[in-house]
Amino acid sequence: MSGHSKWATTKHRKGAKDSARAKVFAKLIRQVEVAAREGGSDPNANAALRTMYQKAREASVPLDTIERAIKRGTGELEGVRYEAISYEGYGPGGVAVIVETLTDNRNRTSAEIKHLFGKNGGAIAEPGAVSWQFDRKGLLEVAGPLDEDQLLEWIMEAGAENYEANGVNYTVTTEPHDVGSVRDILEGHGLKVTSADLTLVPQNTIPVEDEGEAKKVLRLMDAIDDHDDVQNVFANFDISDELLAGFED
Repeated sequence: MSGHSKWATTKHRKGAKDSARAKVFAKLIRQVEVAAREGGSDPNANAALRTMYQKAREASVPLDTIERAIKRGTGELEGVRYEAISYEGYGPGGVAVIVETLTDNRNRTSAEIKHLFGKNGGAIAEPGAVSWQFDRKGLLEVAGPLDEDQLLEWIMEAGAENYEANGVNYTVTTEPHDVGSVRDILEGHGLKVTSADLTLVPQNTIPVEDEGEAKKVLRLMDAIDDHDDVQNVFANFDISDELLAGFED
């Protein structure tokens, strides 16, 4: 499992423990609203909404809060209209970074994201300069331990692409539109799917082996991720589990 994936896991665990929880709620609610606006209010017919609905419930967002977000998205309730904008750039050591945002003020968000890159040893790049290095995938975390032969049989049945051990758990990769159906099949076999999301997977990674350089990369990632308009941050760095563990609180 790459250092970036482990960073994401650590980030979500911290978010469940401290004041970042409220910020996580706000970002999830915004994503639910946009998914409903773009694909309708029925999670069974709107794969993006279904994924975000499940993510929000797993994060303990109250059901009535989620339902109000859906109604704002479909226009049943009045709300702010958000625009999805992605930014591409480079971090310390030439690490490629993609930032996905939802904003009600494009100029403000653009200026602030550019500032965060510059302040933390990075730089904004032109659209397309970085995105070609990533593939959009579905990513499911499955709780272990498991019989790997049996898991392989089940993910093949589900139409998933691959799996990878992540400690005692497993990460299952799918095509983006297959996340919901793969989750249903795995859970139908009694497996516990702890998360299911759409992500960008780097085609190749850049090893970051120096402790000082690793701190700079993680500082940039944390600073960008902490921005209210930022929904996701993806990068192609690979920091070893051992080095990354030393930075955890």
